[in-house]
Amino acid sequence: MDKQNDGVEVENKGAVRQAEVDRKTNETNIQLAFAVDGTGQSNIETDVPFLNHMLDLFTKHGQFDLNVKARGDIDIDDHHTVEDIGICLGQTLREALGDKRGIKRYASVFVPMDEALAQVIIDVSNRPHFEYRAEYPSQQVGSFSTELVHEFLWKLALEARITLHVIVHYGQNTHHMIEAIFKALGRALDEATLIDPRVTGVPSTKGVL
Repeated sequence: MDKQNDGVEVENKGAVRQAEVDRKTNETNIQLAFAVDGTGQSNIETDVPFLNHMLDLFTKHGQFDLNVKARGDIDIDDHHTVEDIGICLGQTLREALGDKRGIKRYASVFVPMDEALAQVIIDVSNRPHFEYRAEYPSQQVGSFSTELVHEFLWKLALEARITLHVIVHYGQNTHHMIEAIFKALGRALDEATLIDPRVTGVPSTKGVL
């Protein structure tokens, strides 16, 4: 693997697209490894049980491999841990994709979860942008604050340098609504990063992403 200045190690040779990062601050200590071309295997250990569940769903539905070990200042709240995991996942995704040659680039996926319906639209654009439309019946799922969904997704989009639109069209159960988002995120990211044999170089008239 090549060592990057920001602490991210990346292996992007041939069909292997994976990276890892070790991020330690006064608020969190995170080791995260992410493989785009995986088999849906996850090993996730954080202090935020609901996020563990969502990351497991994301990994399985995206057919990625994800290993996360994270400890944070949850005696304050879950914010820093959730935010920093989003940062680390975005960094590894960006590094793993390299110059993005041959990828499909775009994807739009709807996922139902019982009464809830979520849509995730992705452009692997190298232009970070995030749009979020979701109104939840409850502000908490167990001890998890729903406002942290926005925080996680925004930091993921920012660090991965992708355009990400997330829409929850309707739902009555907050857990179902968030679960539908993470399943759709995995499936949309999987589709957008697939190698399309018809694509020569990068999928942009600019010649670079």
